Amino acid sequence: MKMIVKAALGAAAVLLAAGPASAFPDRPVQLIVPWAAGGGMDSVMRIFAAGFEIELKQPVNVINRTGGGGITGHTAIATATPDGYTVGGISPEISFFKTLGMGDLTVDSVDAFSRLSLIPAGVTVKADSPLKTAADYLKAVKESPKGTFLGSGTGVGGSWHIASGGLLKAAGIAPDAVKWVPSNGGAPALNDLVAGGLSVFTGSPIEAKAMLDAGRVRTILLMTEERHPNFPDVPSAKEAGLDWTYSNWFALAGPKGIPADRRKILFDAAERTMQRPEVRKAMADRGITPVWDKPAEFTAYVKTFTERGNAVLKDLGLAKD
Repeated sequence: MKMIVKAALGAAAVLLAAGPASAFPDRPVQLIVPWAAGGGMDSVMRIFAAGFEIELKQPVNVINRTGGGGITGHTAIATATPDGYTVGGISPEISFFKTLGMGDLTVDSVDAFSRLSLIPAGVTVKADSPLKTAADYLKAVKESPKGTFLGSGTGVGGSWHIASGGLLKAAGIAPDAVKWVPSNGGAPALNDLVAGGLSVFTGSPIEAKAMLDAGRVRTILLMTEERHPNFPDVPSAKEAGLDWTYSNWFALAGPKGIPADRRKILFDAAERTMQRPEVRKAMADRGITPVWDKPAEFTAYVKTFTERGNAVLKDLGLAKD
């Protein structure tokens, strides 16, 4: 009998030392980013991850899974083991894969928590480009043979491609007048721009900040209603007389099927993360607008955003359905 009691006490001691069996998380969490390091989404997610791991009290490892115009990383999030140890960042491209005939992956394929940020699209050219204003750029595109100008920032039919097509249409120019060169994100596209392989980058100047500060590129327009406080010298689309605004969003999501108790821990920690002053400041200092959606707000936002984007994809001749 004494031996049985001793064994039971010994087992209990081991369990107490190990902590509660239901503790979560008790090891690092992986955060998948479908776009290249150094781009806009990568910047947002790394800022978020720094606060998220404080709230979770576990390391949060950012993993860049690029390729396929974003479909590789988004698929990795959707198909991850739903144990709560893998989450990821989703971008607007997930709203358009089906329209583009790239597969059945949509926002409904993942468990979307909330948007984390908004960043505005812009028009950025090489520093020594003769194009000094948006009017210069649009005039040159209009007067040149179709395909003379090369643009990039994401995959074909991706968010920055939609930004480009919508801007051109608003200016009375064929949406596909600028030939789109697919890219795995803003960082590689900007490197191509500086190297002379591209004419224009229509992603966010936030992605181009390091090159802007170094005087290697120049942003000549923001697709916004008003001037941005971080870029006070850059005119807005409204100032340029263009009825077109566009902002990219990045959101936190996980695979469907995460146990409810674990999902709540992740969701609450993410919400607290987005309330942390240092996280909000780090985003705002870079011109990124921090966001945390109320329940169902993200779903409604994505519906309107997707409809607007699909209209541009049709104008670009890229819609398959």
